[in-house]
Amino acid sequence: MVKFSELNISETTLKSVRRMGFEEATPIQEGTIRLGMEGKDIIGQAQTGTGKTTAFGIPLIEKIDTKDGNVQGLIIAPTRELAIQVSEELYRLGQDKTYVFFPFMADRKSDVKSARLKTARKLSLVRQDVFWTISTAAR
Repeated sequence: MVKFSELNISETTLKSVRRMGFEEATPIQEGTIRLGMEGKDIIGQAQTGTGKTTAFGIPLIEKIDTKDGNVQGLIIAPTRELAIQVSEELYRLGQDKTYVFFPFMADRKSDVKSARLKTARKLSLVRQDVFWTISTAAR
């Protein structure tokens, strides 16, 4: 297995990874992080518990352009619970860089307008730029 320190990620992200208790990358992490850092599009599949969120999360965090205050990406999760889990994991990975990953969720099409209003109110309370948002698709 390859150590995270060998994957050409910043010291700040490496610090977060170590705080999370990770030293060595799983196969999905190694392949995905390397390709993601090169800017490649990736489709990956691995079993539960292999670190897929960390695998795609590290390149996302490393590629954020802090000079661009716009949302730079969207992660769509199939369930509300997974969207929250992804948001929490990305927060842990990027916490030393003070990035905000914002979960936006609506369960039904009729909830979208309400969710947008709630999101706008929450965003007005956030003092940091939001670079990525994590969402579920409305049904």
